[in-house]
Amino acid sequence: MDAQLLVLCALTFVINLIGALGYAARIAGVRTRRIAVSFALFNILVLVSRTSNSFQQPFLANRIEENLKAGGGNLFVDFQILMGSATLAAIVGTLAVPTVQRMFTRAVQHFHEHRSMPKLLLHVFAKGGIGYLKTAAAAPSMANVKGLAKKAAIPVGTIIMNVAAQAFLTVGVFASLYAGYLNPDFRLTAQGLSAVINGVATILLFVFIDPYLSVLTDDVMDGRTTDASFRRAVVWLAGSRILGTLLAQLMLIPAAMLIAWIASAI
Repeated sequence: MDAQLLVLCALTFVINLIGALGYAARIAGVRTRRIAVSFALFNILVLVSRTSNSFQQPFLANRIEENLKAGGGNLFVDFQILMGSATLAAIVGTLAVPTVQRMFTRAVQHFHEHRSMPKLLLHVFAKGGIGYLKTAAAAPSMANVKGLAKKAAIPVGTIIMNVAAQAFLTVGVFASLYAGYLNPDFRLTAQGLSAVINGVATILLFVFIDPYLSVLTDDVMDGRTTDASFRRAVVWLAGSRILGTLLAQLMLIPAAMLIAWIASAI
């Protein structure tokens, strides 16, 4: 594995890790009863994710160009490694949810008290904030793990849609770039067609999955659903996220061939 691929794996890991930690922000919002503040703080991490994404795509495009100039290469293996780093990030993010939600809870309380982002950042990187990481560290609760054996706290259809949405999100950019590698004459067209796959994921997420999770969050706030049931639903969604990234590896070739065909047919 060369240095460029290591950098790409790191960027992919960061992007997907932050996405997985979104569940921790939602749990912290429910615990503190300050959903808006929790998501506002999570948006700081989103900025890091978007910055990583802005570097990832040019590096990927450059790698494809270099492979084409060299007359070949094994980009399929490279992309499988990159999507493997996405799966690893989803697993790490899921395991880190208990720890991160405690840290988010502390951050929300601190921000609500001082109402200053600079003070919060100073607190996070100060001795007290770093020391809190040691006390906040926690493994996933066995009660939540055993709860998976019970009836899902979220509709099976929603879980399946989340698997599909995460698979499409993971494979979208990779498939469009790989399609340009398969059909070099239409590289720019293929790269622009990543929206064909990402658009499906966006519809699933914003029309079906996020609204349901938002309603479930409101139900917890109103006392119509227990915290345990809500956490179990989050575990199911986090697990389906992992499955989605694994499914993406199987989708790479079919999705790339579809995009390559569309690019040449336009």
